[in-house]
Amino acid sequence: MTTFPTNSIDRPRLISFVMVVIIFMVLIDQLTPLRAQETAPDTVSAMQALAPKVFLDCNMCDTDHIRTEVSFVNYVRDRLQADAHVLVTTQRTGSGGLEYTLTFIGQNRAKGIDDTLTFTTRQSDTDEMVRTAFVRVYKIGLARYVARTPLGEHLTVSYKAPTKPAVIIDKWDYWVFRISLNSNMNGEKTYSSFYFSGGFSARRVTEDWKLNFSLNANYNESRFDYGGTKTLSLSRGQSFNSTVVKSLDNHWSLGGFASAWTSTYDNYEYAINIAPAIEYNIFPYPESTRRQLRILYRIGGTQTKYLEETIFNATSDLLYSHSLSLSLELKQPWGSISSSLTGSHYLHDFSKRRLNLFSGLSLRLWEGLSLNLYGNVSRINDQLSLRRGTATQEEILLRRTRLATNYQYWAFIGLSYTFGSIYNNIVNPRFGDSSSGVSISF
Repeated sequence: MTTFPTNSIDRPRLISFVMVVIIFMVLIDQLTPLRAQETAPDTVSAMQALAPKVFLDCNMCDTDHIRTEVSFVNYVRDRLQADAHVLVTTQRTGSGGLEYTLTFIGQNRAKGIDDTLTFTTRQSDTDEMVRTAFVRVYKIGLARYVARTPLGEHLTVSYKAPTKPAVIIDKWDYWVFRISLNSNMNGEKTYSSFYFSGGFSARRVTEDWKLNFSLNANYNESRFDYGGTKTLSLSRGQSFNSTVVKSLDNHWSLGGFASAWTSTYDNYEYAINIAPAIEYNIFPYPESTRRQLRILYRIGGTQTKYLEETIFNATSDLLYSHSLSLSLELKQPWGSISSSLTGSHYLHDFSKRRLNLFSGLSLRLWEGLSLNLYGNVSRINDQLSLRRGTATQEEILLRRTRLATNYQYWAFIGLSYTFGSIYNNIVNPRFGDSSSGVSISF
C-alpha cells in the first residue's frame, strides 16, 4: 500500500488545484479559435509582404514605439535579409543633449540607395520628445525605399510651414552647468554600508572651443561585526578635472589637461597635475559618429604630497611624465570596434612606466549569431605613491589601500544566437517583457 507523508498536499487543496488547472485549460481551448481568426496563417499580408525589409540597428531606441508608429515597412532580425540597414549612432552635444545620426544603407533590391540624416536633442527633452523627433526623421529616410514599391501609391507627404524664426540671444553663452548628489545605504545584522558622492560640472562647447571643468567628492563607509569584533572601513576622495581644447582644422586639435585630487586609497594628501596635449585624427572629425582614429600626445608635471611615507622614502614629489595613446572607434553594419593603446613613463626614470590596452568588439558573425568581446590589460611599473611598510590583513581584505602589482586585467565574452521567423513587426506589450510562465500557489 502506498502512503503519503504527513506534509503532502491535503485533499481539499489537491481538488482546488485540479479545478484551477481544468478551468485554465478550458479557457485556453475556447480562446484558440478566436486567436486563429485574429491572426492569419501568414502574419504578413500580401501587400505588406511587398514593403521594404528594414533592419533597425539602434541599441538606445524604443523599438516597440517605432514599430507601432512606422508600420509601413517589414522589420527583420537579421541585417543581411534587409533592403535597408538603418544604423543609428549618437554623440554628446555641447549643451548636454545628443546628436543622432541615422545612416540608411541600401541592400538587396535597394542596393545603392544610401542616405544620412541627423537631428539633435536637448538635455531637458523628455523621452516622448526624443522618440517623436526620431520617428519624424526616420519616416523621412524610409520614404525613398517605400516609394519604389507598390506601397508607394499609399504614401503621402505633408509640409508644415515654419514660423518666422525669432532672434535668440543665449544669455549663458553656450555654458552648461550640472550639479549632482548621490547616496545609497544598505545593511543587515552583521554589516552596514553608506556611500555618498557629489559633483559640479561646467562645460562650453562650440565649433572652435571645448571647455570642461568638474569637481567631485565621495565618501564610502562600511561596518562589519563578526564574532564580537567590530571593524570600520573608510575611504574618501575629492577631485578637480579640466580640459581645454582648441580646434585647429578637421584633423588637428590643441589643448591641455589640469587636475587635482586627494585619495586615502592611493595615499595622496593632494596631487596637482598640468599637461598640455595635441591630437591628430586620421579621419576628419565630422565623421566621428562612424569612425575615429586619434593619436594623442600629452606631457606635463605632477606635484604630490603623500599621506604616509612611500616605499621610495618620499613624503612629497615633483614628477614629470608624458604619454602617447592611439584610439580607434568604428561603427559599421557588421558591428563595432573600440580600442585604445596608451603608453606612459616618468621622465626622471624610464623604468617607471605603464602600458594599457583596452579593446571591445561587437561582431555579427552571420544570421542570428553575435559575438561580444571586451577586455583590458595593463602592465604596471609606476606605483610611486605606495605606502611604506606592510599592509595589514584588514586593509588587504577590505581593499582600504593600494597594493603593489605589476599587472591588472579584466575580460568579458558573450555569444548569442537567435533563430526563427525573420519578421519582427508585431508589438504586444501584455504582461510586460517577462517570459515567466503561470504560477499557482495555495
